[in-house]
Amino acid sequence: MKKYFGLVFLLSICFLKAEAIDNKGITFGSLSPDRFTLLESGTPNAILVDEQEDAGVKIAAGNLSEDFKRVSGKAADLQTAPGSGRMVIVGTLKSRYIKELAKAKKIDASQLEGKNEKYLMTVVSSPLKGVDEALVIAGSDKRGTIYGIYELSEQIGVSPWYDWADVPVIPQKNLSIVRGSYTAGEPVVKYRGIFLNDEAPCLTGWVKHTYGTNYGDHRFYARVFELILRLRGNFMWPAMWGWSFYADDPENSRTANEMGIIMGTSHHEPMARNHQEWARKRKEYGAWDYVSNQAVIDRFFREGIERAVGTEDLITIGMRGDGDTPMGGKEGEDDKYVARDKENMRLMEKIFRNQRRIIKEVTGKAPEKRPQVWALYKEVQRFYDMGLRVPDDVIMLLSDDNWGNVRRLPNAEERKHPGGWGIYYHVDYVGAPRNTKWLNVTPIQNMWEQLQLTYDYGVDKLWVLNVGDLKPME
Repeated sequence: MKKYFGLVFLLSICFLKAEAIDNKGITFGSLSPDRFTLLESGTPNAILVDEQEDAGVKIAAGNLSEDFKRVSGKAADLQTAPGSGRMVIVGTLKSRYIKELAKAKKIDASQLEGKNEKYLMTVVSSPLKGVDEALVIAGSDKRGTIYGIYELSEQIGVSPWYDWADVPVIPQKNLSIVRGSYTAGEPVVKYRGIFLNDEAPCLTGWVKHTYGTNYGDHRFYARVFELILRLRGNFMWPAMWGWSFYADDPENSRTANEMGIIMGTSHHEPMARNHQEWARKRKEYGAWDYVSNQAVIDRFFREGIERAVGTEDLITIGMRGDGDTPMGGKEGEDDKYVARDKENMRLMEKIFRNQRRIIKEVTGKAPEKRPQVWALYKEVQRFYDMGLRVPDDVIMLLSDDNWGNVRRLPNAEERKHPGGWGIYYHVDYVGAPRNTKWLNVTPIQNMWEQLQLTYDYGVDKLWVLNVGDLKPME
């Protein structure tokens, strides 16, 4: 089941602009003078990374070193100064070694300049003084470099699911690669990632057993972030049933920023605050009701934005009822509920204005400078259909019906919305009228058809996949 889930997740986030130059052509078990040797007699090449390089790149380089150990039994040496013989050189365009190679015309930096999350993998002769030959992995930015590093990891035989799904690594003594250049291009979906949801009891029990904590701390999340990056994702909504990503462990947010993961909060958790942060202090805070408790809620919102300053966090705006429920209680279709919808829409317009004002006051910049998303989930989509709108810069996040069927797609006029469109898609759901938590019965043909249709309709700004507890039935 886990291997199947890996395929499903790959379908969700790995849409890339294909720009292959040459196939990398990793060969196992044999070496040849016309190929670049990565591993010889169980000894991998050293990995060179600028000591001033971004922390996330250095973490990925360290993981690549360990991946060589998983394959050969021996870790690759990590170096900050050029050695001799053959090396693997990794870095962003800002790295001194990559800049030196670009200046010497030994790599074509124009393929990376101005690009988003793109890498170039190429073999270079005499790249630096004392180095005979190197496989160079250069990225347009830190995530581009990280994706290139993890691409090499996967090619040498370490699955992105080696940890979370226990995919075995086949031992090797010799590995070589075709000389040439390769890139997977730029991702065509800007924000791509997962939502850990309904995490109790499976994931919470596993975390308690593994880490001795009642919540996911930075050690746990670092493993999830690594998986996302190995799958070329860059985004995450953290678990929120009983956990609070920001409050449980302050290192969680720092670890995400360091590793290169953009954090968000789910469709009903506005302004970079976790629902549990309110639920745990409900007696102190009062009602989650913007009509009767605006001052307290605005302060709650402000604290979230203050905490998010200096991060890449994507800010969710809007509001639902307490604990992911409709505003005002139960749903209906008679005149009473229609009137309440109109009242909620007017209230939501006020909420938008105040949230944007808070963002401006806290960041000191126009609100459109801080990326935001509004989720059209359940009754909120009805508000949109009745005419409720957000500012042009805000991403409009559509959803499926919780069982894998997209509820709505933008028409030609709506596709002109400058902020773009996203999709919130489920392979796990807990709620009325019934739960669905069996990933292995998600029809992969339906998922492919629905997501391809979504992409064809211009929904390419944010894709977030509700994967439930990630480690099912542990």
